[in-house]
Amino acid sequence: MTRVIFPSRMPEAIELRKKILDEVEAKGYGENATFAIQLALEEGLTNAVRHGNCCDEAKKVTVEYEVTDEQFEITICDEGCGFNPEKLPDPTDLENLDRPCGRGVMLVKAYMTEVSYNDRGNCVHMIKRKDCSLPAVS
Repeated sequence: MTRVIFPSRMPEAIELRKKILDEVEAKGYGENATFAIQLALEEGLTNAVRHGNCCDEAKKVTVEYEVTDEQFEITICDEGCGFNPEKLPDPTDLENLDRPCGRGVMLVKAYMTEVSYNDRGNCVHMIKRKDCSLPAVS
């Protein structure tokens, strides 16, 4: 596992996302798996910086990840108070359809093979198996 700790600034999050995606590409992940990983990285890293740590540069984001020939695995932790993902409003409910935010957790769960949170809700653990395809869209 590679461990990276960075201050809560978006340029560092974007740089790490690019580095990880380069590793994913080098391991020969297909277009669908790469898309899923990119989506998960964007959501996870952005949420840690903006929502978890409230862009407080004194707070750190800790990322542990590994890209193998079989799967991509990552844990992203912030220093915020956390949240309960089960208590998020359902973005598919009629009253939430026009909201410009609130879909990230749902999308990540749909595209990744496994997603879990620690009890505090300030760490997300995600796995994408290389051979798993995207969910069917109807």
